[in-house]
Amino acid sequence: MGYCYRFPVVKGTQAGREYYIGMVPLNMLCKLFPEDDEYVLPEHRAQRKLNESRLPVITKYILDNKDTYVFSALTASIDGKYEYIPSSIEETGILQISLDARFLINDGQHRKAAILAALEEEPELGDETISVVFFADKGLKRSQQMFTDLNKHAVKTSNSIAELYDSRDALAVATRNMVQAVPFFNEYVDKERDILGKFSSALFTLNTFYTANKRILSRKNVDDRFLEFIIDFWTAVSEHMIPWIELRKKELSKMELREQYIATQAVVIQAFGKIGAYYYTNSEGMNTSIEKIEEINWKRSWDGWKLRVIRSNGRMINNESAISLTAIVIKEQIGLPLNDDEIAQESRFQNSIK
Repeated sequence: MGYCYRFPVVKGTQAGREYYIGMVPLNMLCKLFPEDDEYVLPEHRAQRKLNESRLPVITKYILDNKDTYVFSALTASIDGKYEYIPSSIEETGILQISLDARFLINDGQHRKAAILAALEEEPELGDETISVVFFADKGLKRSQQMFTDLNKHAVKTSNSIAELYDSRDALAVATRNMVQAVPFFNEYVDKERDILGKFSSALFTLNTFYTANKRILSRKNVDDRFLEFIIDFWTAVSEHMIPWIELRKKELSKMELREQYIATQAVVIQAFGKIGAYYYTNSEGMNTSIEKIEEINWKRSWDGWKLRVIRSNGRMINNESAISLTAIVIKEQIGLPLNDDEIAQESRFQNSIK
């Protein structure tokens, strides 16, 4: 075969076709998969166009976690001559690939590009390896189908479960600890799903509280004070939210709570995130004013919610405007001052419904 690449590999079989798994040094990726900047029409290429905006995020992940980063295998097709030389150990051997062969990435082009970018800043990473699954190239049509098959059935993890497992995200860790520390939330927060079914035993998602806590935190850093605050704040909310109290006392069913009240809606939790942000900056007085949420009418039928957070057809409005307008009602009801933006927004809302 002449000059060639040589990779120790494990041989496998899928759909009657042989494939090979090898460990490739990161600094070899640029040689195996050179950049191709020429624009090719989608129907004439076997993978999607590189999304440049994704690369800095993946690159930062590598550089920030050099001791713990993890990548799944790249998948590539070999367009050229190759030969598998078995060893004395079953299903292992050497894969020899001609130097003039071309390699097409069927899955992992963004990982590859991010790795190359990371190597520019940290060349010592080049001696580390990534697994590559090699298939024989069967032409454009087969490569396009491989790309589709590899990506079509991939299931993106929910934001909630990502936040449940992520130990690097300090806000995710703080939110998990807060949910665990507040008995009502620990019982009724779904830690895996982002969307709850009508008959779900849970009332909230972990991601809902993560985003609400992000509003509280704003641009500040997560520290012990923040964790202590969000536990105190959400505990106070849970202890003074009348519909939640009635649920705990079994005076209200979960179905009735969902159908007759807005108290479990994400837009309300996000509005409380804004209330929490006010208290986090102006911590004095929370204990005397937060209890006044007991006086708020959380029923969907209350006129104060109409067009503010509930459409004329009875459906919830879930956008930033509804979140802000809901927070304004809560602030007014518990005696917190509105800022200039909130005063202007409330004025525009009142003018729009006249």
